[in-house]
Amino acid sequence: MFNIIRNIFSIPDLRKRIIFTLLLLAVFRVGAQIPNPGISGPALEEFWEMQKGTILGFVDLFSGRNMSRMTIFALGIMPYISASIILQLLQVVWPYLERLSKEGELGRKKITQYTRYGTLIICIIQSSGISIFLENLTSPSGSPIVPNPGWGFRFMTVLTLTTGTIFIMWLGEQISERGIGNGISLIIFAGIVVSLPRGIQNIISRVRTGDMDPLRMIFLIILMLGVVAFIVFVERGQRRIPVSYAKRVIGRKIYGGQSTHLPLRVNTGGVIPIIFAASVITIPSTVAQLIKIPFVQNLARQFAPGMPLYILLYVAAIIFFTYFYVSIIFNPADVADNLKKYGGFIPGIRPGKNTADFIDGVLSRITLVGAVYLAAVATLPTFLMTGFKVHTIPLIGGFLERNLPTWFTQGMNIDFYFGGTSLLIVVGVAMDTLQQIEAQLVMRHYDGFMRRGRLRGRRG
Repeated sequence: MFNIIRNIFSIPDLRKRIIFTLLLLAVFRVGAQIPNPGISGPALEEFWEMQKGTILGFVDLFSGRNMSRMTIFALGIMPYISASIILQLLQVVWPYLERLSKEGELGRKKITQYTRYGTLIICIIQSSGISIFLENLTSPSGSPIVPNPGWGFRFMTVLTLTTGTIFIMWLGEQISERGIGNGISLIIFAGIVVSLPRGIQNIISRVRTGDMDPLRMIFLIILMLGVVAFIVFVERGQRRIPVSYAKRVIGRKIYGGQSTHLPLRVNTGGVIPIIFAASVITIPSTVAQLIKIPFVQNLARQFAPGMPLYILLYVAAIIFFTYFYVSIIFNPADVADNLKKYGGFIPGIRPGKNTADFIDGVLSRITLVGAVYLAAVATLPTFLMTGFKVHTIPLIGGFLERNLPTWFTQGMNIDFYFGGTSLLIVVGVAMDTLQQIEAQLVMRHYDGFMRRGRLRGRRG
């Protein structure tokens, strides 16, 4: 490993890219410490302690905990991600964008420009809503979060938050162009990883005070390593469909005749289905905080983490959005047409519709495996922290509560740092970045991280 690190920094171009990436990430972390003016810090911190498990807490995760501290990067990169997803969905229903997506580099540049415009619009809308929301908000103790509300505070909040997100977007694009790895993903990665030292410190302090026995700490470490290994294994998983190309004689040259494969990833949708599902499933608990009606409050309690209704709908939403998102980003009919156009075929399958149906069938089966895998990883932190509250299940709840072990119904009181979504992002981004570094090393005839075989990231 030390030899590989030495090889990395012995290549001038690769060394410059890595240093450039680290410097821009450092700039991002410095900006994440600058608070937005006009806000009471203690009152805001008290309010955010009550938001765990709501959609606001989920948004805070992707802002690198900047939202809970209301820094100038409070909106994070989520507006850009939202604009990208909206543009991606519109390509299915808007023929103009669909044509642009097929026009190569020029079309992609136009879509990127539209994404930037969409990011700006979303930032202005969200920052305006946040400024008004904060003005009307008080902490649980009754202290106002904005001591001096008014149009001055609103204008300043819109200006700082919008500028902060645009600056983050620019940092991400610069990293992608002149650094190493995907800039937007690395910024999200940096925002999540920065909480790791605090998590380790909390575990050590709990062991010292006796709140957590050493055996439980060892179990937590082994579990986290096992989950990381499992995620790496599944993220690298592929179903390779063999593809052969017929020989073609053009003039005096013979083209084709080789065999290759069509890789279908087990987790084609990545982390996007969990983002969609979590956004939808946390809406009821968030709305219930604004509607003080007993029936609504009781219904919202069923959507608290660990409740059977919450787990059931969360898993169902992840499976649904996995199939939904994969159907948008991967079209078997287009793949079959492209294979037919270039003289490719799957052995034993007729070209055209039969090929499309075959690919669709294989994709549907492995997507189910990927959806179950995403649901398992996403619900693991809930199980460890709170357990499954089976006593609320009608008719059989009491029986299950009496007969199931305590660790299953009450949880293990373990803070599983990085959570399900965070862990997927961290592992996936790390794999993609290492894959790009590996490609740079192999291209320059150096040994990569894997001496036998190649390291494949999520897109490898």
